[in-house]
Amino acid sequence: MKKPQVPWRLAVLGAGVMGSSITTLAMAHGIPVTLIDVERGKAQRAREQISEQLRMAQLMNAVPTHRPTGELTTTTMPEAVAGADVVIEAVTELFDIKTKVLAEVCAVVPAGTALISNTSSIPIDELADALPRPADLAGVHFMNPPYLIPMVEVVRGPRSGARTMDAVTSLLTALGRQPVVVGDGPGFVTSRILHRMINDAVRIVEEGRATVDAVDILMQGCLGHRTGPLRTADLIGLDNLADSLRVLHERTGDEGCRPCALLLDKVVRGDHGRKSGRGFYDYGEAMP
Repeated sequence: MKKPQVPWRLAVLGAGVMGSSITTLAMAHGIPVTLIDVERGKAQRAREQISEQLRMAQLMNAVPTHRPTGELTTTTMPEAVAGADVVIEAVTELFDIKTKVLAEVCAVVPAGTALISNTSSIPIDELADALPRPADLAGVHFMNPPYLIPMVEVVRGPRSGARTMDAVTSLLTALGRQPVVVGDGPGFVTSRILHRMINDAVRIVEEGRATVDAVDILMQGCLGHRTGPLRTADLIGLDNLADSLRVLHERTGDEGCRPCALLLDKVVRGDHGRKSGRGFYDYGEAMP
């Protein structure tokens, strides 16, 4: 029997927390994914993580259960992006690494292939400077985990082309997500507001003014923050949060965005949050 044609062929670069979760979302909607990570062990572990995330998402009725799951290919070879219609870069939140990866992809895929950087803070136009075809690049900021949160921040850089933006919004619609398009700039909308607030919450704990629990309970009960800023920090990943705050501090000069000492101490100790099993809270085991 002939396999049904699928409307998208997706490549995801980076098999970390976000790359694996984005892959889970796409596969749950029947889209085949090539997941690429230069660390062989990381790419192999991602298969187990994605299988567990798919099972969890289906049990929670967060993704379709009536359609076949998209096929997953894992590889360490960056040139495997060649056949993709859309490429999502989800590597670590460091400018030099992101630009290197995006430039490598741009050299392999044909002109007009939509390139998406899943960044929480780095301006898209800065990343576009490293590419010969800046019109092919746009930003998408998935919240964690992408298969549970239906809204997505989409960043239109000053040079993002109409064709690229159409491809991004069409893909997100196919994934059952609601895209909200915003302009470019450090941290865009969500991180510019949220990450500074989290840094302030950490600083209050650092000063001994309140416990971690007290901060989160007050923000939940008084201000309607669903999880509290410090549980949110653990979900983001404290290492990712620190990297994002550095970007915001360097590009805006806002001293409130300078990562505070307690946050940096936890990162150095390896207490990176939910994914490592311990951050501001103890989770017992690392996130699948």
